[in-house]
Amino acid sequence: MTELTLADVQAAAERIAGVAHRTPVLTSRTLDERVGAEVFLKAENFQRIGAFKFRGAFNAISRLSPEQLAAGVVAYSSGNHAQAVALAAKLAGTTAVNLMPTDSPPTKLAATRGYGAEVVTFDRYSQDRAVLANQLAEERRLTLIPPYDHYDVMAGQGTVALELIEDVGPLGALLVPIGGGGLIAGCATAATALSPGIRVIGVEPAAGDDTARSLAAGERVEIGVPRTIADGQAIASPGELTFPIVQRLVDGIELVTDDEIRAAMKFAFERLKIVVEPSGASALAALLTGRIRDLPDRVGVVLSGGNVGLERWLELLGRR
Repeated sequence: MTELTLADVQAAAERIAGVAHRTPVLTSRTLDERVGAEVFLKAENFQRIGAFKFRGAFNAISRLSPEQLAAGVVAYSSGNHAQAVALAAKLAGTTAVNLMPTDSPPTKLAATRGYGAEVVTFDRYSQDRAVLANQLAEERRLTLIPPYDHYDVMAGQGTVALELIEDVGPLGALLVPIGGGGLIAGCATAATALSPGIRVIGVEPAAGDDTARSLAAGERVEIGVPRTIADGQAIASPGELTFPIVQRLVDGIELVTDDEIRAAMKFAFERLKIVVEPSGASALAALLTGRIRDLPDRVGVVLSGGNVGLERWLELLGRR
């Protein structure tokens, strides 16, 4: 596969059907009144492993050959992709090794191990996770399942937007968190095909604006690993495969501060009665700031995950 199409996303939807959850779409009159639009929240915090990542991981692993499955897989991630690969590997009858930063949230480390994966830790600020993963893959003859720079992963993530539009109809805008770009690449591919004229807006932490800078420069820019509460979006540079899709299909990038993300997490808890992790709240945060101009009547927002432990949640919100 050298490009990503709606057909790829639809094929992924067939592969993950009955395995991945078809997550609910939430609405809030309070939110609609506050932003002046009808808002549809795709709640991926209710996905298996607590985040959208399961879709792409399962789609990719389900396409491996018997020989690849017999050898096992390797992945790198701050947590959600690691958990997704661990569970998808278990369901596929293979084994997984996950490279995770030493400062990954303890709940994500524990969950990854709980799904049966081997965890190898590294320092995200001084070591290159992709290099380490490729070394492991070569040494152990494992198949690498990257967190975003992989067409099967992107296709799986695109089922988020596919389901949302199937469930609620055409949208005027879709707000999607951006880390490496797998989620927004897949979602933009599906959304622009199914809902012509839709504005796809990516959302990044202000401290980790690698995609915004890259779009402005017209090429991938590396910023160094950002320090933000949104650990799932702490990426130094957009993906090599995801970035051209973002360039072609994404209309703009909104940046949100850590405090704005905290406010969105609080809104989700108090008004929607759900828990979302910082990365999962970033797109909602962008909407709540009111900075998005000419907001259309119908807006989709991806709540990408809910993997945050109680202690961390209290640290971020409850003890301020």
